[in-house]
Amino acid sequence: MTTMTGGPQTTETAPPTPANPFERLDDAPQEQQRRIIGYLDTVAAHPEIQRMRSAAFELFAPTAGERLLDVGCGAGEVSRQLAARVGTTGSVTAVDRSAEAISVAQSRHDGSSVTYMVGDITALDFPDGHFDGVRCERVLQHLPDPDRAIKEMIRVTRPGGRVCVIDTDWTSSVGDGFDHLAEVLEQFPFPHPSAGRTARARMVKAGLPVTTALPVTLRFTTPDDAAVVVPLFDETPLRTCVQPELVEPFLDSVRQSAERGDFLFAFTMWISLGRVETV
Repeated sequence: MTTMTGGPQTTETAPPTPANPFERLDDAPQEQQRRIIGYLDTVAAHPEIQRMRSAAFELFAPTAGERLLDVGCGAGEVSRQLAARVGTTGSVTAVDRSAEAISVAQSRHDGSSVTYMVGDITALDFPDGHFDGVRCERVLQHLPDPDRAIKEMIRVTRPGGRVCVIDTDWTSSVGDGFDHLAEVLEQFPFPHPSAGRTARARMVKAGLPVTTALPVTLRFTTPDDAAVVVPLFDETPLRTCVQPELVEPFLDSVRQSAERGDFLFAFTMWISLGRVETV
């Protein structure tokens, strides 16, 4: 930032924005790759995430014989659950931009009708109308152009088929018992922190006028439990993303809240389901 005054011109350099590790997993050091895959695994096992996914499953309603796409599949646990629902007469294509994530997913393959592929959600390598349903979870918040991703998901879905977008509204985060939450959230490198809340409007704009939006609020009553899902309560990403002068006051406040037993943190995820119009 350049400041003009009556005297000499001075230049202040803002601290660099930390990289989002989910954007470039394949470029990360091997230890960081393992840490991110481990994070995805522990998140998937958390009861609050399982509760949210159960609600999303019910809304998406996969049925036997369908051809489905799970884009941004990570380690593929949901893809395999979808495969169990569509059965041997159906199929699931699991796509992730990370070759490392796809390698992990393939190593866990259970023999079900899942095909794993490296691919880009903003340029899907499938023909128009190829799938009965497309599912995407916690991807839009990391993308430079989420609108392009939604258009691609609609393009590869058949008329009458459905698109399910699940994402987080970090701007809905609320806490009690500790301080500095708003300042810490501002420094986390999500290109679209309100991705979950704005997904429905993006889908409508892209051509899905009939789109249902279901909010699911996740809540945590200890910092250790919150740290499983929420990076800002994990010291490693916290110290990577947040300026040092803010880290210690935040951590001290969280620790004191834990000792008193009055810690509370919650945020909302949105499940948006739209149907492609029939011709």
